[in-house]
Amino acid sequence: MSTFLLEIGTEELPADFARLALPQLEAQVRQALAERRLSHGPVTVTSTPRRLALLVADLAASAADLEEDRKGPPAAQALKDGVPTPAAIGFAKRCGIEASALEVRDTAKGPFVFARVREPGLPAAELLAACIPQWISGLQGRRFMRWAEGESRFSRPVRWLVALLDGAVIPVTLAGSDPVVSAGRLSRGHRLHGPQAGEGGTAGASGVSIATASAYAETLAAAGVEVDRQRRAATIRSAVETAAAALQARPDLPQELFDELTDLVEAPLLIEGSVPEAYLALPAEVLSTVMRAHQRYIPLYRQQAEVDPLALDARASLLPTFLCIANSLPAATDTVRRGNERVLKARLADAEFFVAADRAVPSIDRRDQLARVTFAEGLGSLLNRVERLEWCTDLLVEQLELEESEAAHARRAAHLCKHDLVSQMVGEFPELQGVMGGKYLLAEGEARPVALAVLEHYLPRGAGDALPTSTAGAVVALAERLELLLSIYAKGERPSGSSDPYALRRAGNGLLQILWHQGWRLDLVGLLQRACAHWAELLPACQVDPTALAADLGEFLRQRLVSLLEEEGLPTDLIQAVAGEGVSETRVLADPAEARQRAELLVALRANGQLAAVQAVVTRAARLAAKGDLALDVLSPKRVVSPDLFEKPSETAMLAVLEELEPIASGQGRERYQALADGLAQGAAALAAFFDGDQSVMVMVDDPAVRRNRLNLLGLLRNQASVLAEFEAING
Repeated sequence: MSTFLLEIGTEELPADFARLALPQLEAQVRQALAERRLSHGPVTVTSTPRRLALLVADLAASAADLEEDRKGPPAAQALKDGVPTPAAIGFAKRCGIEASALEVRDTAKGPFVFARVREPGLPAAELLAACIPQWISGLQGRRFMRWAEGESRFSRPVRWLVALLDGAVIPVTLAGSDPVVSAGRLSRGHRLHGPQAGEGGTAGASGVSIATASAYAETLAAAGVEVDRQRRAATIRSAVETAAAALQARPDLPQELFDELTDLVEAPLLIEGSVPEAYLALPAEVLSTVMRAHQRYIPLYRQQAEVDPLALDARASLLPTFLCIANSLPAATDTVRRGNERVLKARLADAEFFVAADRAVPSIDRRDQLARVTFAEGLGSLLNRVERLEWCTDLLVEQLELEESEAAHARRAAHLCKHDLVSQMVGEFPELQGVMGGKYLLAEGEARPVALAVLEHYLPRGAGDALPTSTAGAVVALAERLELLLSIYAKGERPSGSSDPYALRRAGNGLLQILWHQGWRLDLVGLLQRACAHWAELLPACQVDPTALAADLGEFLRQRLVSLLEEEGLPTDLIQAVAGEGVSETRVLADPAEARQRAELLVALRANGQLAAVQAVVTRAARLAAKGDLALDVLSPKRVVSPDLFEKPSETAMLAVLEELEPIASGQGRERYQALADGLAQGAAALAAFFDGDQSVMVMVDDPAVRRNRLNLLGLLRNQASVLAEFEAING
């Protein structure tokens, strides 16, 4: 068994590609080795900013021999009086055997000739040499490039290639590369480490010779490169946590930044830097954004500090210290620190100027300036959008029946929610929209709930993000998403495939998540009908058909609801039972929170083993009830079931269950669903006895009155159960 090494050496790779290429490379390699019958042990992929690397342990010296039977022409065509015909001879030649070696075997379609073919496995080196260029060209990423005069495309120019099978070089040349790149055993160490440092680490600099594939990591470590990405990440995590603990601080290190730092360095070195105390007068989010998003530094929050999202300064929350992960030598620590501090000071000076300039202009004046900014073609300015958003807020306040104080805060917040889009601070740091708007408003004397609602109306910004905590914030966030969906759909644009330039799917998800989080009952069907009629009046140039627009948006929101439940891990069949195409859109969107609750109840029934029995009985009942004529909205047995026509105790028992379920099924409120689920589970045995056992009955009897009576019993069970879910959609 051998160890195989492939290293693709490049100029500095984008951090995201260095990470995202690894699963692609591993998948390609595993598939190729399996297809070529090369047995192997563990497959390891790793990366640094200048290389992608692959190690395959316990690789077989050659592929396994292939033995297979190949089916040829029918025996009647292949043999004439026992002598092979040209058809048989040609088939044998294609299979690489003599015609006399063909066998006749019986099949379902009669006798055919078969060839037993043995294909010897090729040497691993030969197979790998053919695969390596395919693996490299098969990697996908954003913004690939060509370089020099070659036709090769990759994330960054490929400068060297190492391909070793144990200690032997696998001969590979990358076609279309310029200059030509051929595989060898020369890698590159850290740019600042060893004799190659003075040569800039170029492809022509003296390299690091890899003696054998198994010595790869050890050899590069001696050249200043920690090639193992996981070990590099662990080093960074440990260094940051140790430094933060020593300072009694909490590092602001989201996973996205942590991954980026891991893929920006080959030899991580933690450096502490300082922030001038004067800049702590800026909002914490400003300092944090400058450090994290623009400089890739790690801000440090005071360990026990509670961060006020509306605070205008960071003195109570941030330490005047930051951490950075450098790709430099320890001897250069002081020089790197001074350089980082100088760059950060300049960025913070800019931020200080922007904040001062913004605070010199009242927020209400900035709102008027929105009229000069176009929102989207055909939809007017940002001020027009705010006015539509205010209309949506009024509608939501009415539908949700909020207290007057909360309604007033929501309306005021909607009026001012976009003012910071024309501020200098948000112009420079767009990720602070809403955050700066809320802080400016509080500083100007607006009520705290209004300022907080302006800050929160952008939440959630994406999957996994926080949701609005205040009532006013949740209302304005709903209005913002509703306005976006109505306006872009009225304009005639729809999300399709991977194209969703206005993030409509995210808006739909956010709308539903806010409703779930707040526990609000909101009839989206009625709300969309009113809103679409209003939009048809607002945007006559778009020639809006209110009915069609409401239908399109309703179907879109149903799809978003189904998608969200799937992302939460709920079984597909249970989701379809409460929100699938078999359930009316009105039922699903009349109260989206209700649909989620019913799905979760079905999950609970399945978990405790009660769902299967209920589902079997209800599905069986629904199948037979379709032969009757009971309307789907009838829930009470009165006037549709006559006990005088009963012949078996099972009919009486079934009626008792239905009478017990009737007030629950016809009631109001979400609490009825739990009671209905419990009632169906408890009555499952009595319902099943109607179909099976000594007391079971025949439904389709000759007597029309008895038959109709029994079909009505089954129709009632179907109707009552459908209040909870469409049980026919559930897998047995």
